[in-house]
This record gives sequence, structure tokens and C-alpha cells, in this order.
Amino acid sequence: MRRHAFLGAVMLIGLGGYASDLFADDKEAVKAFDTVQKVFQSPRCQNCHIPGDSPLQFDAGIAHAMNVVRGLDGKGAAGLPCASCHAERNPPASYGPNAPPGAPHWSLPPAAHKMAWIGLPADKLCAMIKDRSSNGDRDFAALIKHVSDDKLVLWGWNPGEGRAPVPVPHDIFVTQFKRWADAGGPCPVAGS
Repeated sequence: MRRHAFLGAVMLIGLGGYASDLFADDKEAVKAFDTVQKVFQSPRCQNCHIPGDSPLQFDAGIAHAMNVVRGLDGKGAAGLPCASCHAERNPPASYGPNAPPGAPHWSLPPAAHKMAWIGLPADKLCAMIKDRSSNGDRDFAALIKHVSDDKLVLWGWNPGEGRAPVPVPHDIFVTQFKRWADAGGPCPVAGS
């Protein structure tokens, strides 16, 4: 009986150490999510990740001029697609500040998957990002690829004349995003 009690105690100690390591990993991943939130809720991202159907513009996030709307596919209304003004790349600086910026496949998320995160607390933003029913059916690998390589996402770090870039260097953001995703995407607790 003593042998079983001793083995049980050893297993509990080992499991306790393993659990504390897991908790520490989750804690680091939740801390990494702070960086993800800072990026996603910067004007470069949230101006297009909107709850309604009219995108925002400029660093102040004001309503887009000319009554621009999302459209079902996120590429604008029939007759006024985003590509009417937004080219495949930013115009030259000589065009002056606030000329319509550009990047490949300029668009908003489609109406069915708005991914609207303006003003969301960290726990709700976290849940939305990893919810495949609202994120365009992306698993963590697809999300990492999206934030690492998508040229429209990358535009946020080179937004053109007169716009502040995303406030975190891209490589640091991707590292933190991967840290969060590799831990299974733990979400901050509401109100913490």
C-alpha cells in the first residue's frame, strides 16, 4: 500500500509541474495576444473590419467618403467597386497625402464574415479571431499564413503617404501571433 501511495505522490508532483508549465505557456500566450489586439485594433486594420457596411478611413477612422459600402463580397457595391479608386499598390508619394491607397485584392471582409472588432474587449476579439464560423473558415495555420503573407494585410505596415503604419513591427506581430496560436489560442479572461 505504501508503494502505491508513494507512486501516487510522485505522479501528482509530476502532474503538478506539468500543469504549471502548461499554465505558464498559456499565460505567455495570453500576453502575446496583447500584441495581436494592439495590431488588429489599429486604424489600419479596424477601418475595414467594421460592424456596419460603410468602411472607415484615415487614422481618425471617419466614415468613408462617397457613401462607399461593403457589398456582399466585400469588394464594394455594384457600380462602385473598391477597385474604382484603390489600385494594386499605393500611389507615388508625389500624389500627396491621403490619396487612395492600394494593395492587391483591396476589399473588406465579405458581409457573411465581417470580422468586426472595433471596440471589442480582448476576450471577445480573441474568440472571434479563432472562430472558424466567423473568420472565413481559417484554422490556426491559415490564420498565421494570412497575417504573415497576405499582401492586403502587409499593406498595414506600408500604408502610403499621410497614414500611420500598424504600431508594431510586422515580424514581432507574427512572432506573437504564432506564440498565441501555437498554444491553442487561449483567450484573456473578461475584465482582466
